Amino acid sequence: MAEAAIEHRMPRLPDELRPLERCLGQTLRQDVEAERENPPFDRVCMDGIAVCSEPQEVGARDYRVEGTQAAGMPAMALVNPKAAIEVMTGAVLPSGANCVIPLEEYDLVDGIAQVKANVPRETYRNVQRRGSDSRPGAPMLRSGTRLAAPEIAIVASAGLASVRVSRQPKIMVASTGDELVEPGGPIAPHQVRRSNAYAVVAALLGHGFQDAKNDHILDDESMLRERLTAHLAASDVLILSGGVSKGKLDFVPKVLRELGVEEIFHQVAQRPGMPMWFGMTAQGCAVFGLPGNPIATLVCLVRYVVPALMTAMGAERRWPVPVALSSPIKPGRTLATFVPVRARYDAQGRHLAEPRIPNGSGDFLALAGTDGFVELPPRPDAYPEGFIADMYRW
Repeated sequence: MAEAAIEHRMPRLPDELRPLERCLGQTLRQDVEAERENPPFDRVCMDGIAVCSEPQEVGARDYRVEGTQAAGMPAMALVNPKAAIEVMTGAVLPSGANCVIPLEEYDLVDGIAQVKANVPRETYRNVQRRGSDSRPGAPMLRSGTRLAAPEIAIVASAGLASVRVSRQPKIMVASTGDELVEPGGPIAPHQVRRSNAYAVVAALLGHGFQDAKNDHILDDESMLRERLTAHLAASDVLILSGGVSKGKLDFVPKVLRELGVEEIFHQVAQRPGMPMWFGMTAQGCAVFGLPGNPIATLVCLVRYVVPALMTAMGAERRWPVPVALSSPIKPGRTLATFVPVRARYDAQGRHLAEPRIPNGSGDFLALAGTDGFVELPPRPDAYPEGFIADMYRW
């Protein structure tokens, strides 16, 4: 299986220490433990008054307000059980108090809080108990976690100004072909725009890989050898688009072998993307040869390359999402098949995938507005409406 072969050979990237403000989207490479109990005190959850809810006082309706406890202030003390202390959200619960009555449930008249009828005053109402979220030394985040905004907040709450994350892989995306012309320049009738490399770099950036460059190499064996030599030496991952099939000018596999790249596999039983190539250098550079057709390029990138990069960074695996086809796909397929889809929910809340059958693997216009693709297993019969398939998002 191609995926297993790639995962088995992908080397782990080293980690680095980064300041917290530069960790968004990065992969954590250490466990983050609680600095202390969280919350570190009994915390007030509502603006209101803090009172003592001992049984003999439950029937009391009027409390004299004896002070104000704001967030960030040291804890005050409620000495008189018939009195109250005004409290703000996030403040320390005053000692001697064990219940917070929200301000909507009483009227404050001349320093007296007059509690409305039938207001509950159970112990620790509207109070988050000390240590209820975490205890000192308990892991709050595990190595392999991707750091989004909530995780960044957790790291900061642990008192860490910097944290160990995976170093970003150095990625080179190289498209091959004499027919390719850069956007913005003049173009001849027999030429096409160089779009694959831009799509691949954009997809990599969208998945959080920030160090991706691109190059264009003509169908010239000596140029290919020279440029690939430089890219293999400078990159952790080399992604090639085109030149991996069996055509007369498909030099990529031959040149890679000459440069000492070990071929792990060439061709996968799938459509689109059958000619896909994967290999490794002795120095640990992973090389992905993706077919040049636009849909095949993006499908193989998301299906194989992105998970491989996650593995290299020590990241937790992102599993595909099972979805139901909203309409049948005919006929059956003899190979695993990737079909672009648009995701939606029906009135019953079912997660559906609307197939967008392209007009061949070069029909990149069919990808506009799609959310990803489904992987259909080989089967002799058609795939009926409601067929469950794995969906991968672009």
